[in-house]
Amino acid sequence: MDTAVTDLQAEVNRLRHELQTLEVQHENDSEGELITISEYILKRLEQLNVTSIFGLPGDFNMPFLDFIEDHPTIKWIGNCNELNASYAADGYARVKEHSIGVVVTTFGVGELSAMNGIAGAFSEMVPVLHIVGVPSTTQLKNKPMLHHTLGNGRFDAYTKAAEQITIAQATLMTPTQAGPEIDRILTDCIKHARPVYLTLPTDLTTAKISTKRLKVALSRAPPANDPDVENYVLDEIVKLVDEAKQDTIILVDACAVRHDVRQEVNDLLTKTQFPVYAAPMGKTAVSEEHERYGGIYMGSITHPSIKEKVEGAKLILSIGALKSDFNTGMFTYRIPPTHTVELHSDHTLIRHALFPGIGMKLLLPKLTARLKKHQEGASRIPVPRFKLDVPKERDHNISHAYFWPRVGKFFRKQDVIVAETGTSNFGVLDVPMPAQSVFVSQILFGSIGWATASTLGAALAARDKGMGRTILFTGDGSMQLTVQEISTMIHHKLNPIIFVLNNKGYNIERHLHGLDRKYNDIVDWKWTSLLNTLGDVEGKLSKSYTVGSKMELDKLLDDENFASARKIQLVEVLMDKYDTPRALQASADLTAKMAAGQV
Repeated sequence: MDTAVTDLQAEVNRLRHELQTLEVQHENDSEGELITISEYILKRLEQLNVTSIFGLPGDFNMPFLDFIEDHPTIKWIGNCNELNASYAADGYARVKEHSIGVVVTTFGVGELSAMNGIAGAFSEMVPVLHIVGVPSTTQLKNKPMLHHTLGNGRFDAYTKAAEQITIAQATLMTPTQAGPEIDRILTDCIKHARPVYLTLPTDLTTAKISTKRLKVALSRAPPANDPDVENYVLDEIVKLVDEAKQDTIILVDACAVRHDVRQEVNDLLTKTQFPVYAAPMGKTAVSEEHERYGGIYMGSITHPSIKEKVEGAKLILSIGALKSDFNTGMFTYRIPPTHTVELHSDHTLIRHALFPGIGMKLLLPKLTARLKKHQEGASRIPVPRFKLDVPKERDHNISHAYFWPRVGKFFRKQDVIVAETGTSNFGVLDVPMPAQSVFVSQILFGSIGWATASTLGAALAARDKGMGRTILFTGDGSMQLTVQEISTMIHHKLNPIIFVLNNKGYNIERHLHGLDRKYNDIVDWKWTSLLNTLGDVEGKLSKSYTVGSKMELDKLLDDENFASARKIQLVEVLMDKYDTPRALQASADLTAKMAAGQV
């Protein structure tokens, strides 16, 4: 794709915003009200509907933390470590659409700990602002041998590292540059749905700047599509749909959510009645109770009935595709380019023809208007409702084949469902979810342990939005990486339901390689004591359970007191060491073939 076109359009938009700001500033020659740079940052975050900021205190960021703690609507969420804080900011941004996640760390040691989480947000296109409290501007210029440095005077080493995993960076050195630079990176954050990086020197936290820029809201509008090219693209797509003679389907993926076209996609579905399917990373991008929704497509791993419908279609309108290995069934899509139109945030691909700068946000409403004529014919095409029935198994053990359909019956509207990379993620993919629910997972970056800390942010965002329960599915191995953040959940009176699948180790790794290797085993914990240890000392704020049979699982899931989620709850689910979900086993088999050069 020609990124130069996109970059040029972004720069034009930035200059347009800057011109608006200058016009406001020159309405009155006086400086207007003055506020600190710290207050300016928080005002902008308030405008972006941020109500929680994650992180840890350090000597270089504590002057800024004073302003956060004193803010009337933004709450400081102190974490157990910076990695968990970055994961939590990621989860917060995923659930609280049209806002961003924010994490604050200290120079060097703190920001480096957070970088894995920031990299994951970059990989999966999640808007996160990473604010780093750094030494004073004088120290940054003179480069003394300060603590938290590398000891060799390279004070820019951490910023250079951040450049690899953020879309934009701002290194504040003067009050004059602060407002424009803060606005620039925040605009990039919300427009590109990627993390950005801001350094705040200790001596600039209280430096005063004008409030005039705050009168001009940050622009969310995508770059305008070239009208002539856009009209040509529309004509070409409509022609292909007409030629397909009603055999057109929609395949929705992650970027439909990340780049804010969920509403446009729903309008397209309503007005055309085309059948719709989702890739794993696009799960719940459209309601899975929608009458035209047919299920999850992931290449050769797909259930046969869905696979046939998708791969047999004459035309596929692919919206926001992200073709990673696990998202495509290990690159086993069987969709020829000649049958595909791909809509993306900054380009459109029609068969083999690329149209840079034609973004889906502005294209989709016009496309819908042109395609609604197909509604009557498309609505007559049957879309079998995908169901995952609870199997009848003779033994009492909880198998994956039984567990995932059974918990599917437990889900409710507006639940936020978080699944850890690996076993849980593959297990829950086939489970139909209720309307208005949100599925949160990290399929592309796949950082083990992400889900537990991400649940903290997801639960806070769900509470802000008035959503339902937050439910986490994770493995015993994964939880051991980031388990400390449960204490933060208890501290902030969050009530997630946490299912810990105890299969005594790293299940996904076992099935990828080393089924019986000791490095895939872990030390077992007393999981039902965890909530008491991590904050509920008196045992009044939480409840823990162990289920080892189908009967015990059924009884718990049918218990309304448990389902009401009035307190934080942990469920240890005892499972066979070698049992694994269908989709994970299929992916593992394909991975082994790829590693051996057989695919």
